[in-house]
Amino acid sequence: MILDGHIHIFKKTDNREACMQRLELAGVDGGIILSLPPDSFQKLAPTGTASERLEDLFSWCEAGNNLFPFFWIDPVADNAVEQVNMAVERGVMGFKVICDRYYPGDQRALPVYRKIAEHQRPLLFHSGILWDGKPSSIYNRPAGFEALLEIEGLRFALAHIGWPWCDELIAVYGKFLSAARLEPAAAIEMFIDLTPGTPPIYRRDALTKLLTVGYDITQNMIFGTDCSTNDYNVEKAREWIARDTAIYQDLEITDDVVTQIFSGNLKRFLGLQHA
Repeated sequence: MILDGHIHIFKKTDNREACMQRLELAGVDGGIILSLPPDSFQKLAPTGTASERLEDLFSWCEAGNNLFPFFWIDPVADNAVEQVNMAVERGVMGFKVICDRYYPGDQRALPVYRKIAEHQRPLLFHSGILWDGKPSSIYNRPAGFEALLEIEGLRFALAHIGWPWCDELIAVYGKFLSAARLEPAAAIEMFIDLTPGTPPIYRRDALTKLLTVGYDITQNMIFGTDCSTNDYNVEKAREWIARDTAIYQDLEITDDVVTQIFSGNLKRFLGLQHA
């Protein structure tokens, strides 16, 4: 089984059946579906009220099994906590945040993360360079996410291996491992979303460092493509699956670990299975 941990909605619900067909052609069995964005990302996709975006999200996820709805939220919006509660009541399995004009540790955002952790939902962050046409990448350096050490019970992932700050992201992952040993009761866990990010020329280097750095990491890596529901890129998805698989083979990564990276770790991130 292959699950894609990073599938965007960039248009309101249209041909859901075509989306499922393209997933099947790519050899992908499902994955995380990320809702249309909040208002601050109007350049990327249509927006709408929180309730409108939730309805559209669940409309897409009705297309098939193994589609996991994530609500894209602006954590510095005045009613962000209310949006979290509404989304959880509606049935979302997790949340998406892109810090485009605020740092991860912004004091307005921390209560929102706490509410998400309270609801035992995972949180997927963008990390690394942000191609949004604005001077925003400064807010997405991996080290900035150390602020999440304050959020007890949070299960979160940083996407794109933090490219081009991949080494920094790996170091931050090591810090969260160390923090878990120092204060296990805090129950904070970081995952790494392997979604490109990393252009092909950097891919082998990034995956090799992740898997040979010596950290306990194999259960915390999640495959993703950054494709969209509206025109899931079959060729791109196949290419990334084949490239990553070849790298894992060259590194002599066991089949069990590869299976975890392609599906099992995502299920654990979602709380659907235990380590």
